[in-house]
Amino acid sequence: MNFSIEQITTLLDAKQIGETNVQFTGLNHLEKATDKQVSFIGTSKHAKLYSSSNAGAIVISENLQHLVSGDKPLLVVSNADLAMAKLLALFEPEAPYIEADIHPLATVHHSAQIGKDVSIGAGCYIGANVIIEDEVVIYPNVTILDDSKIGLKTVIWPGTVIRERSQIGAYCIFHNNVSIGADGFGYRPSEDGRGLIKIIHIGNVVIGNAVEIGANSCVDRAKFDSTIIGDGCKIDNLVQIGHNCILGRCCIMAGHSGLAGSVTLGDGVIIGGSASIKDHTTIHAGAVIAAGSGVMGDVAAGKIMLGYPASESRDKLREWAAVRKLGKN
Repeated sequence: MNFSIEQITTLLDAKQIGETNVQFTGLNHLEKATDKQVSFIGTSKHAKLYSSSNAGAIVISENLQHLVSGDKPLLVVSNADLAMAKLLALFEPEAPYIEADIHPLATVHHSAQIGKDVSIGAGCYIGANVIIEDEVVIYPNVTILDDSKIGLKTVIWPGTVIRERSQIGAYCIFHNNVSIGADGFGYRPSEDGRGLIKIIHIGNVVIGNAVEIGANSCVDRAKFDSTIIGDGCKIDNLVQIGHNCILGRCCIMAGHSGLAGSVTLGDGVIIGGSASIKDHTTIHAGAVIAAGSGVMGDVAAGKIMLGYPASESRDKLREWAAVRKLGKN
């Protein structure tokens, strides 16, 4: 793939400063880019690397343009991070090829309903009464158990297991070894005190449209009713979502974070890496839980929570400052 600076300028709707005849072949960090690669400046920290970079052209946020000077071509945009997302899509390599058909080494139950132009790779198992809508791509060694439904153009990568009765929306992406619909974690001491009684979970998982779930993440099915992941949610690798959780639209959960059972997230909630949320907690719309925090109670809309146990960020920072002063006395 080769693109001129004019083609890239048009794609980004950028203001071009400087000329070059180079045909660009990719993207890279400022300190690693070659003269045939485009790089980015989205923070003042990165602006310091401008003069030493070998990049053939640099995309820069307009509020940082005054921090750089030199002869490297600039593409000035309102937000360099969003421009980078567009260019990454432009240079994205083709996905591994899988034929739009059912591989002869896949097992598909006779009652399953398979839509048009569906790809099912070798070693897959599709159970009874499963519905797979048009243009779904299922890479090798995926298991989809009975009475589940997979929406239009969803992509499921190898090793994923979708348990019985799960309902998956359109345009979803499940990365390697995702687990959808496993038993929730529920036990109670037995009456004689000599062991634990397993709580059976008879519900399911319902996932909306355009949800992306990272490798080795788990979404447990509900005790009864449904565990729900709303439209547009983005879940990182190694995330745990417990039984009966409800996520609103466009929530983000970073790696190693976890929700205990029956947690509710409002629209647009952000959970940082390794944060943990107590069961039966509600985090209202737009709240942010900082990385490593432990939330023990409900969080109001728009609040930023920090620490373990978590409290409002300003209060927690004052607390930490006071503790440091105590150590100096």
